[in-house]
Amino acid sequence: MKKLAVFALLVSIIYACGSNGDRGELTGVKSKRKWFAEKPYGMAKIPGGSFTMGKQDEDPLGAMNAPTKTVTVQPFYMDESEITNSEYKQFVYWVRDSVTRTKLAYQAEFASSGEEGADGEKPAGIQLYAFASKDTVNETPYEKYMRENYYEVGEGLDSLKPLNWEEDLIWEQQEFPDADYVEVMDSLYIKKEEALNGIRTFKTKLLNYRYYWFDNEKAAKSGKDRKEFMKNEEINIYPDTTVWIKDFNYSYNDPMHQEYFAHKAYENYPVVGVSWNQAKAFCHWRTQTKNNFQRSKKKLGLVPAFRLPTEAEWEYAARGGLNYAKYPWGGPSTTSDRGCFLANFKPVRGDYAADGALYTVEAVSYNANEYGLYNMAGNVAEWTNTAYNQMSYYMGSTMNPNVENRENRRKIIRGGSWKDVAYFLEVSSRDWEYADTARSYIGFRTVQDYLGTSKSK
Repeated sequence: MKKLAVFALLVSIIYACGSNGDRGELTGVKSKRKWFAEKPYGMAKIPGGSFTMGKQDEDPLGAMNAPTKTVTVQPFYMDESEITNSEYKQFVYWVRDSVTRTKLAYQAEFASSGEEGADGEKPAGIQLYAFASKDTVNETPYEKYMRENYYEVGEGLDSLKPLNWEEDLIWEQQEFPDADYVEVMDSLYIKKEEALNGIRTFKTKLLNYRYYWFDNEKAAKSGKDRKEFMKNEEINIYPDTTVWIKDFNYSYNDPMHQEYFAHKAYENYPVVGVSWNQAKAFCHWRTQTKNNFQRSKKKLGLVPAFRLPTEAEWEYAARGGLNYAKYPWGGPSTTSDRGCFLANFKPVRGDYAADGALYTVEAVSYNANEYGLYNMAGNVAEWTNTAYNQMSYYMGSTMNPNVENRENRRKIIRGGSWKDVAYFLEVSSRDWEYADTARSYIGFRTVQDYLGTSKSK
């Protein structure tokens, strides 16, 4: 009984003093990591605020699908320019390398040669690309559990075995280390009889990206088990280079078809031939890439997801703080006081080159608007996250409006392009395209939420 009384006394003393040094006061739960809003590379901060959205001037097409109303959007970051060929290639190359490393790893398991010798020498040839080995001797209970219940379960794409990213891939044919490596690489390239001028290229049909996303809106409204709202997508992410031919009948655009995405001369030009679905996959990959880096540093918190802008966010950013402007630079003309065109579009019927460019121009061209954004009018039209509905302006909320409907395959594009007339360059003009369609005049840029609000006292 005495021991029990002493124990109770100790417990009461601990609670009275405060186990965390808070002296029993309400101090809140302190995070181990401090959050610092870091502006992502190549993005501009859009301050957020209210503006008058929609047509505020004449509507020569009589579309009547953009009535004016005052809306408010939250602060966010936006890419200063359209996503370029070079930036999208980073995505394509990551998928290509993932596919290659996966096939090499399975071939390494199948191959019987190249096993580690008795003297502990490093494996050679295909074995260098085997799945990343686990230290089963010194692994923690958590690591052992995950290995036995996840990593060693499943085959093919359903396997979670970690790939080996430490060993550089070998692309030069003369440097392939062994026959197993040659066999894998041979399976990844088109056949000789299909090669143009004897040049075998990587099979683009293998460049598939699988990712998962959660349908927040449906889950919030239904209240059912969350597993019913976990969605998975698998999509081929290589741009459709044939759009340069398919979009224009009786027109010679073969050089753009052959070189636009492949040649280094176009590295800094906006990527085209990318569907809405592919743009969404790019956003997911960009988020994962950044957060994988954040996790590796341990002390860094995860960043909000990169995504496509809503229609309202896009229009607010395009206006650059000029509430009643017709174009991103103000207006009402498409030329400067010196007669120079201020965007890449089709100024005159049949004359695409009057503004200095026949097709697209580099993503960073002309003058940026007041928010530091380039080519918010012209060059390429841009995908938004919003589904097209003629009544969207009426249906959407006045706070962060966005009519998002996955079942509606029509997605809004904004900004006009190199092949459009000036009407589509207006910040309030709307157009749409099907989500699974790619065009030679549609690209995209991404946004990221800005967390928190800083207000001076």
